[in-house]
Order: sequence, then structure tokens, then C-alpha cells
Amino acid sequence: MHQLRKDPILSRWVAVLSESLSPADYPQPPQQPAEDSCPLCAGRESETPPEITSVTGDDGRWRARVLPSFKPILVPEGDLGRRGYGMYDAMNSVGANEIIVETPDHNARPEDMGPEQVMAVLELYRKRLIDIQSDERIRHVLVCKNSGSEAGSGLTHQHSEIIATPVIPLRMKTELDGAKAYYSYKERCIYCDIIDEELRVGNRLIMESERFVAFCPYAPKYPFEFWVAPKEHSCSYEDISGGDLADLSGLLASTIKRMRAMLGEPSYNYVVHTAPNNVPRRDRRHTLGDDFHWHIEVVPRLQKASGFEWGSGFYVVPTRPEDAAEFYRRSDA
Repeated sequence: MHQLRKDPILSRWVAVLSESLSPADYPQPPQQPAEDSCPLCAGRESETPPEITSVTGDDGRWRARVLPSFKPILVPEGDLGRRGYGMYDAMNSVGANEIIVETPDHNARPEDMGPEQVMAVLELYRKRLIDIQSDERIRHVLVCKNSGSEAGSGLTHQHSEIIATPVIPLRMKTELDGAKAYYSYKERCIYCDIIDEELRVGNRLIMESERFVAFCPYAPKYPFEFWVAPKEHSCSYEDISGGDLADLSGLLASTIKRMRAMLGEPSYNYVVHTAPNNVPRRDRRHTLGDDFHWHIEVVPRLQKASGFEWGSGFYVVPTRPEDAAEFYRRSDA
């Protein structure tokens, strides 16, 4: 019999099918050709907007760099201009759209270049979060990666995106509310409890390092979804230390390489879930530092959502997370 599972954070139900599909049962995406005219490649810097910041190697050349988006939806200039139209609310699209170019080479992936390259990318995430959150107009900053056409990427060169908004998006607000409600009831962080449970049970655990853990969540939205989280409680990614960055780089590189090898180079997304900009204001969340726990959610795009899933938010998962974790553990990447 299939099983219905409840996500303890979002109170969302998913259906986990009893007979798990293996990685080979999912259709493999076509490989995208390299783009000879890619503006993100080294040597074509004059074709991009002016660089915001970068990480350079010993040879003085950039290893990873940050650029403004080519066609930004949100821009840092101007005021919010909050206004109403009858019963409706509106404001100006103040914020930030940035691109993190993860490698100089069009066909290279940071995890294949070693943990140092991944660490360069993760360090740029930290720097940009700190800088963008100094703007009190910004309420939330999302760091995400779209790899492959099925994941929404329009560029084949490996890159991440930063999107800063003057509001907290609904998906993030629901997550924050779920964490706060759990903390109000138990006076413990729900993510810390989840991590402790996954380490205790072990059947959804993919791997762990000294400071981080990777596991398949109990009630995922998608098959082979996995999370990476620090073992030590922390609500904000930008507070990460140098030692933690090095540890995270190795674990994230390893798990992504396992996913790619096991699932045949799938399109995938990952999102860094970090606390919103906690600047002083009347509705400030006073328990945010205690109830929220930053983490990274990684989702291979193996199937499209059905009308039932889009319409209800009730997802069907054809591979049990316990089996998915076992496949990950057995991967020799």
C-alpha cells in the first residue's frame, strides 16, 4: 500500500509510492551542446555587465565572479513607492538580480574541479548576502542554482543566481511560520530535531562530515530530493565560518557528483534557505535566531508536476526517500 506522509515543517502531505522507481527508471534529459558565444566564459568579460566582485586564484585570474543580471527584474535603484489601487497593493521592483559565474571554463563544473572551486562559489554567496542585507529595503535574499533546461536554466555555463526582494516570498514565509510554531510548542528548533532524527535512524542519511549532514527528507516533493544542513544550529548562511565553508564544500561537491553519476547528468535546482533580513522593525521575529536553521535543498528534475500536484500542492513521490538515500550511498562517484 502507498503511504501518505506529512512534512513536519510545512504541514504539507505527500504520497510516497510503495514500489520505488530506481534511477534508471526515470527518463534521461538530452545533453545540451556547448555555446561557442557564451558571454560567461573567461576572455569575454567585455560582453558582460561590470563585475561586482570575484574570487581570484594564485595566478591572478578569476575563479568565480559575480555580475548583475543581463535582464534584471529587480534593481537596487529607487524607492519602494508602496501604494494602493483600491483594495490592491503594489510597490516598485526594488531589489537585486545577480549572477554568480561558477567557473571560467564553459564545460567545467565546480564540483569536478575540486572542493576549492566549490568553496570559492560558496564564499561569494556569503559575501553577497552580507552586502545585500545591509540595505534595509531588502527583506529576503534567495540564492539558487538552475542547472539544465528542465531546471529553468537559459545558459549552459555553470552559474548560480541571487534574487533579493523587498518582501518575504510566500514559500519562505510558510517555512518560517512552521519553524516558529514548532519552537513555540516545544522550545526547540525543528531542523535540529530533524537532523538528530535522521542521524539516529540512518535510513535516509546519505553522508555526513564533521560539521554537515546530507539526507533525503522524510516527506519530499520530488524523487531523489536531498537536503544539506549544518549539525550546529545557525539561522543565517552568512554567519558561516571559514572552517565550515571548507567542510561544506567537500560534502556538497561529493553529493552533487553522486547525484549526477547515479541519475545520468539530470537537470537540477538547489536553493539556499537562509533567514530573512532581520533588520529592526515592528514585526521583527524575535525568536528567529532560535527557531530557524539554514540549509540547502537539492532537487533533481526527473519528472513534471501533474495537474493534481499543481492544483492541490499534494505531491506524489515514486521513489521512497529511504530507497533514494540507499541509491546515493551506493553511488561510487
